[in-house]
Amino acid sequence: MSIQVGDHLPDIDIYEYIDDGSHPEGPKVWRLPDLAHKKKILAIGIIGAFTPVCSGNHVPGYIRAYDEFIKKGIDELWCISVNDPFVMWAWSEEMRCRDKMRMLSDGSAELVSMMDVTLDLSERGMGVRSDRFAMVVDNGVITDFLREDPGQFCYTDADTLLDRL
Repeated sequence: MSIQVGDHLPDIDIYEYIDDGSHPEGPKVWRLPDLAHKKKILAIGIIGAFTPVCSGNHVPGYIRAYDEFIKKGIDELWCISVNDPFVMWAWSEEMRCRDKMRMLSDGSAELVSMMDVTLDLSERGMGVRSDRFAMVVDNGVITDFLREDPGQFCYTDADTLLDRL
């Protein structure tokens, strides 16, 4: 399935590490549609946690623009990556974004495969990853979707999405 505007989010599991500081829950499993229920979400897909463009430009742009997204009606920002939930948690700690962006794990590339937004970086030792993408989801329905050309970062940045909202 190639994801398109008007489609519902696939009914699959996605993972998020949760630790409130006193009682770590470990990886929590969410049904993706349940996580988006009655919310307007701006989700970005990244190639990988701790990678140069994702750490230096992609995610920081969204963190800086967080308040502007909220003013435009976005309830939550999500970052989705083909990394395990522990890596996504560690990266969120380094990025200092836990209060602004949910770091969601698609560790087995199930979601990005279903969406047809995979990027095969096996020759570079990284396996199957996600292409960069950005989508707006309103109550589980995709209302806007952008996908970068492989390895590019041109129009899934925060400024472009702010303009589109």
